[in-house]
Amino acid sequence: MKITKEVKAALVVLTAIVLLIFGYNFLKGNNLLSDDRIFYANYESVDGLNMASIVTVNGLKVGKVLDIDFADEKGNLQVKFVVDNDFAFGKNSVAKIYSAGFIGGKNLAIVPELKPNSFAESGQTLKSSIDIGVMDVVSNRLDPIQQKLNSVLQKTDLMLASLNDILTEENTKNISSSLSSLSASLNSLKYTSGSLQSLIAKNEVNLSETMSNFNQASNNAKILTSKLSQAPIDQTMNELNKTVKSFSAIADKLNSNRGTVGKLLNDDEVYDNLDRATRQLDLLLQDMKLNPKRYVHFSVFGKKDKGYEQPADSLK
Repeated sequence: MKITKEVKAALVVLTAIVLLIFGYNFLKGNNLLSDDRIFYANYESVDGLNMASIVTVNGLKVGKVLDIDFADEKGNLQVKFVVDNDFAFGKNSVAKIYSAGFIGGKNLAIVPELKPNSFAESGQTLKSSIDIGVMDVVSNRLDPIQQKLNSVLQKTDLMLASLNDILTEENTKNISSSLSSLSASLNSLKYTSGSLQSLIAKNEVNLSETMSNFNQASNNAKILTSKLSQAPIDQTMNELNKTVKSFSAIADKLNSNRGTVGKLLNDDEVYDNLDRATRQLDLLLQDMKLNPKRYVHFSVFGKKDKGYEQPADSLK
């Protein structure tokens, strides 16, 4: 049977179309001749996950991501991925997005269900989760630090602006003058310190003797304090209390009319009698000085003594 040119042309066109479809899907990662299983998973965000990202089970590559598209009007995303491995996993397994490394982007891992009752079939939507990777943790930790750093930088800018306002030409001259004065003061202090050191060096012996005397005085004071602490203070205080009580008893007797001294101090009549007797004794001594013949009588020739005549100023 002879094949016409039209049939040959149609066969070429059909073959080209088939090869085009097959090549397009092959370039997208779809093998139309294989029995790969297609699964889906929904996420709020797939930042870092791209088409052609690998799909793993316990670290082993079992497929790749085919497509990422919006799942609903809220902006949730649906990830379509293929599993070209015969490994069977439960329908409650989880499709988890994880970080592949610092610069490796993100991949999709299937966390198999333990002891599944039924296995996942092609076309099903699996549960989803997102693993917080190292870069996410670092980013979360760096965000507050970055905010604080920005705040510090802003305050630094304000401080520098204020400093520029302060450091005018006039203020700069004043600061320079103050620094010159401070330098002169430091030089003077240095000279004074040198003089003081020289004075200390010259009087080192005297200072040593003074310190020795001070130490000796301190030791003597320590010894005196020790002796005072060992002294019978209680006994001394008891004796002192007894003495005070004795003086108090004597004072009580002196304040009363009992006894000679008490009557002398408190009885006016005794005082008046004593005063009168003192005056009479004084007059008697005065009269003896003025008229000794009244009291001493002697005669060489045995003349008879005259009788005693009472003086006119005699006290009654």
